[in-house]
Amino acid sequence: MTHPFSRRHLLEAAGGGFAALALRDLLQRGSATAAESKTASLNPLANRQPHFAAKATSVIFLFMYGGPSQVDLLDEKPELAKWDGKAIPVFRQEDAFMTGKTKNVAMKSPYRFKRHGDSGLQIAETYPELATCADDICVIRSMYCESNNHAPALFQMNSGFLQAGRPCMGSWVTYGLGSESENLPGFVVLMDHQGAPVNGALNWSNGFMPAAFQGVPFRSSGEPIAYLTPPKGVSTEQQRARLDLLNQWNSEFAAAHPAETALSARIASYELAFRMQSHATECVDLSRETAATRAAYGLDDKVTQHFGRNCLLARRLVERGVRFVQLYSGGNEGPKAWDAHDDLKKNHDLHCAETDRPIAALLKDLKARGLLDTTLVVWGGEFGRSPVAENGKGRDHHPRGFSMWLAGGGIKGGLTYGSTDEFGYNAIQGRVSVPDLHATILHQLGLNHEQLTYRHTGRDYRLTDVHGEVVKDILA
Repeated sequence: MTHPFSRRHLLEAAGGGFAALALRDLLQRGSATAAESKTASLNPLANRQPHFAAKATSVIFLFMYGGPSQVDLLDEKPELAKWDGKAIPVFRQEDAFMTGKTKNVAMKSPYRFKRHGDSGLQIAETYPELATCADDICVIRSMYCESNNHAPALFQMNSGFLQAGRPCMGSWVTYGLGSESENLPGFVVLMDHQGAPVNGALNWSNGFMPAAFQGVPFRSSGEPIAYLTPPKGVSTEQQRARLDLLNQWNSEFAAAHPAETALSARIASYELAFRMQSHATECVDLSRETAATRAAYGLDDKVTQHFGRNCLLARRLVERGVRFVQLYSGGNEGPKAWDAHDDLKKNHDLHCAETDRPIAALLKDLKARGLLDTTLVVWGGEFGRSPVAENGKGRDHHPRGFSMWLAGGGIKGGLTYGSTDEFGYNAIQGRVSVPDLHATILHQLGLNHEQLTYRHTGRDYRLTDVHGEVVKDILA
């Protein structure tokens, strides 16, 4: 049978729209690579079984871009008050990112710490709402990473590697487990309303994996995904008919070329794009939530409304089966991010106020709905901040010892793990590397980080590369 139009002609006739653009992009990629053919099934995001029984089925990563200060939020250091204005003995000038501005002068925290909950977990006064969830969170005080520069540190925290080109954690998770949602992406990214972090889309890149595993950014207002709305003059029935015709042609092509096993996966991507036109719009419609719920997340407050919206949307996404959701707090430059070079108190007062109420609401909402048991919530940045002063009242980047916390998904609540020295400078006890953190997150999802591999250029790659140990002491 001879067709008057090719598949490419049909795409050009389809005009704009998310589905058409997705189809055009996929077809322009040409024939499938060997790795893609090996990976793809009838649906690359089909729900798959973990390696072993999982504690969590989804992840919400609350990423505080810019570097929140461990000694001002989660790791109280009374010695900084005693040494305030004096040189501390553990400082190394080569660790200072802002050469010449960061001096070996201890700077005490402007915040008071208190113990909260039955566990007595210490949290600074600038996070009062989070403090009411103290018994649900586990603070790791002994994190460390390999770079004090935003770009490589972001790459490492997201992909396990200091340079671009590797799949990020959300891609590894969806590659290993697929998605429980048939109508939404498996991996969704929610950016700060002031812009994307350094590296932009490379932070949620699929790297050398098929495009189906990349993060899909949802917009903070308007239609959730660019080009999601069909072009004017094209009805749903017309789009359905065009996809049906494409499926017919693809089926004929697949029958004639059985070795091209990735074709079915591409067809599934087309169908997902079509279904998203209705289901993604429903998902982001927060008017369906009660007034009390919207108020709890801070949608009625100018300070909290942006991050609160994303936290509420994150809950709605995991509720609908999305596997991995990453929320960014902090705009794309300077004080818009948690990058407190000039004035630590001014910077953290702002960003804590923006995030405190929404994060606490998210944890309580997940718990009330029975979702916290199966949703692993992760909070942290790409590194921490130095305990010494920069420009008198700011703090520099600091990778040698910083804090993150986890909640839900089989993690022990009300626990503090690991420690830094008396100044909050070096992680010294129970040290946790970025590969260790990644291995632990994968473990809670039922994935063995050493077995979760992807073949590329003749080598089996993994998120943790040749490193990583599960931090078993924090597991419930």
